Amino acid sequence: MVTTSTTRPATATAVRPAVTHVPLSTAPLPALEPVLPPWPGVVEDVGGVSLNVRRTPGPDGTVAVYVHGLGGSSSNWTDLAALLAPTASGRAIDLPGFGFSEPAPGFDFSLDEHAEVVARYIEGLDAGPVHLVGNSMGGAIVLLVAAARPELVRTLTLISPAMPDRRPDPRRLSDPIMALAYLPVIGARVRRRLASATARERAAQVIKLCFYDLAKFPEQRLDELTEEHGARAALAWAAPAMARSTFGIFRRWTAVGDASLWSVAARVSIPTLVVWGLHDRVISVRRAPRTARLLRHARLLVLPRTGHVAQMERPNVVARAVLGLWEAAEKGTW
Repeated sequence: MVTTSTTRPATATAVRPAVTHVPLSTAPLPALEPVLPPWPGVVEDVGGVSLNVRRTPGPDGTVAVYVHGLGGSSSNWTDLAALLAPTASGRAIDLPGFGFSEPAPGFDFSLDEHAEVVARYIEGLDAGPVHLVGNSMGGAIVLLVAAARPELVRTLTLISPAMPDRRPDPRRLSDPIMALAYLPVIGARVRRRLASATARERAAQVIKLCFYDLAKFPEQRLDELTEEHGARAALAWAAPAMARSTFGIFRRWTAVGDASLWSVAARVSIPTLVVWGLHDRVISVRRAPRTARLLRHARLLVLPRTGHVAQMERPNVVARAVLGLWEAAEKGTW
């Protein structure tokens, strides 16, 4: 395990544990072999919102809600939700416009609108505060939920959250030519080329971007992702949702003052685990220390040989870290 050496000065009343001291649970974990199929998805009307949800069976009274990133879906949580199932029942949601959740008319795809949907869904579960877990854009969304509605959140886990990272680097795109898609003259030709890619080619590009070690992505998972990409190609709202959510992230990244995600992080006092891949090409690991320092009760785990979706690439160690958070938060030692 590699961690980032960063600490926050102690206050006059309490000494905060080292930001990089992450207790890993020793609880036995379920086996992930053979490769698990995605949990079944069902459209649920909860809290006045309609979302496609993959439920993982688990004990009554403890619920974990999983929120995916930009271009992802509820299937991104198959393995982590299975590993945590003995401790918490899972609800992996498709955000509006992603996976198989059709957006409501007038939905604007801002991070705040996504956060409002997640909060209403959690409130509608009527299960008390939940363990809230988010990756990438989903990490920024659950951060907003925790800041605005702390009574809904028992613990918070942020996996490579989409904190402001405005590097103009085409290597951060699943296909670098996407950066040329809206330029004059050549833009139309580039868009035609992008549209001509097969579902499997698009799926493989996403995995190449998000994983450090492609060998850790089973062929079965690529088949599943290809099937999902193919199905979404027929949904009229899928492409606009992706584009408008992308602009929603950029708008929030340019926000200043209280609206900045950095300011939002400083307002969150819920026990929080921050996980980052050392080789994350999408959101630089350089954002990790600042993120963990600003959160009032956060610890940081940086994983070597890991990219942007640690919950998929390193599910066992992420599960042990998440369980370590849950156990410590329950004992009041986080």
